[in-house]
Amino acid sequence: MSLLLPLSLAANPVMDGADPHVSAVGRDYWLYPTEPRSRNPIFAAYRSSDLRTWKREGTILDLDKVPWVKADGAPWHGAWAPAMAEKRGKFYFYYSVGPQNPTPSRIGVAVGNSPAGPFTDSGKALLTGGDGFEAIDPMVFVDPKDGRAWFYAGGSAGAKLRVFEMADDMISFKREVDVAQPENFTEGAFMHLRDKTYYLSYSHGKWNDSSYSVHYATSDSPTGPWKYRGCILESDDKHQGPGHHSFVENRSTREWFIVYHRWETGRKDPPFRGGRKLAVEKVEYDDKGLIKKIKMTDGKSPVSPIRR
Repeated sequence: MSLLLPLSLAANPVMDGADPHVSAVGRDYWLYPTEPRSRNPIFAAYRSSDLRTWKREGTILDLDKVPWVKADGAPWHGAWAPAMAEKRGKFYFYYSVGPQNPTPSRIGVAVGNSPAGPFTDSGKALLTGGDGFEAIDPMVFVDPKDGRAWFYAGGSAGAKLRVFEMADDMISFKREVDVAQPENFTEGAFMHLRDKTYYLSYSHGKWNDSSYSVHYATSDSPTGPWKYRGCILESDDKHQGPGHHSFVENRSTREWFIVYHRWETGRKDPPFRGGRKLAVEKVEYDDKGLIKKIKMTDGKSPVSPIRR
């Protein structure tokens, strides 16, 4: 079991990037973002012991080397918004493939033996958009209660969330579940479990303006019904458009953190351009298990480093 040092301080923002998915694996935190300023459609893994200092471990997937990606005939492809899930010692990397127009967006999955890869693609798209649905922003939650894995995806222009139960192989679906659309849902769904409550959090608003924000709902199950709980992270005087996030737990201390992207500007007039930054904040819950409003910080934010 990992042994953890007392709280340290992280300097926000911690790095360039967007759409971060963070997982705690063994003695490390692993981060998978939309790569900043990359000219090639690639994904990379970053490792940290404390959520503040990240080491790039290298490219884990290059879409130019995945044959089915080019089958749509689009002149370019975006490597966007990935997610990682672990089950039975295997690691499953889910990722969004653009463009969204005129060809539909798609989601792929690759498999590896460690969070650093290498990853081997499954050989075909897991989910393809169409009919008003955009296949973007995958997230897979493996329920520790029963081992079942749940896949969440969709949003943006269609603002539609779809939920599937994963098959045992984790690279195909067992079934789709009809779910109610969460209030104020736009994209970027994330699921985490704390005690007996399932927290579905997601982005609301437009990705490149100050309306972008994080909202959440709770349920007694990973598929709803959802009870909307409100906005927990929104623009302030120094930062705009905080969103597309993940929650991660330090299992030794039982502390929770949110890792998200934001625009480092006080200007409110959209559209924002340039690179986004990643930041980390500690998450607090009240005595009813509801998430307290999260304040964005600069320079110092509490995190838990891992003792080697």
